[in-house]
Amino acid sequence: MTWDIDKLDLEAYLARIGHDGPLAPTYETLRALHLAHVRSIPFENLDVVLGRGIAIDVGSLQDKLVTGGRGGYCHEQNLLFAAALERLGFVLTRHLARIRLGRRHLPRSHATLTVEADGRTWLADVGFGGEGLVVPIACEDGATARSGPWEWRLGRDGDFWVLHAGPTELYAFRPDEPHYPSDFEVANFYVANSPRSPFVRHVLAQRTTADARLRAEDLAAGTAAELAEGLRERLGIEITEEDARELLPRLRD
Repeated sequence: MTWDIDKLDLEAYLARIGHDGPLAPTYETLRALHLAHVRSIPFENLDVVLGRGIAIDVGSLQDKLVTGGRGGYCHEQNLLFAAALERLGFVLTRHLARIRLGRRHLPRSHATLTVEADGRTWLADVGFGGEGLVVPIACEDGATARSGPWEWRLGRDGDFWVLHAGPTELYAFRPDEPHYPSDFEVANFYVANSPRSPFVRHVLAQRTTADARLRAEDLAAGTAAELAEGLRERLGIEITEEDARELLPRLRD
């Protein structure tokens, strides 16, 4: 696997996220793209729960997230976002981070990005789900970012940068560790296939609006048809009624 960013249909991606503003590689562009992506492409793991695995080459990401009416999780979202940013001239680094959420020594399984813009380095992450970032945050000790009702803070813990949402440590990463396409393939395979992965055990789907996180478990769905409709109308995720029938009993596991 290589990054293959030239395979991205950049025009289709920008239309998918509804961005028709400036494209120069500045912080303002980065922030606008980040916000538009998070609000337009939902976070979800439905293919994992359905046992279909996850492909993270750019062509597959485009087919699913850009033209397929679907969302994805961190490896899909952030590798797609990285390809778009690099096509626009941004300089960035792809990282693997260690999820914390109350634990300290989990494997490097989360995909995230650092991006250079306006002489500063920014943490950009459109694929955490949960209480993840909606806008970039400066890679500076004690930096904060706000959007709507949410606030994040980035701080140091030894050699690690740690992203906080309120009192919760979301994840930690070391910017000096190089990561290659093969590292993401391994991490993605673990997240999508290991019985220890929460993505295998639970249905996760979320759409972020200006002031709310809309989640699949909040849908009042008693039938497959209602679930398919709720995912489409409320979360912006297109699935078949047959897939919804398989997902329904696992919606609140």
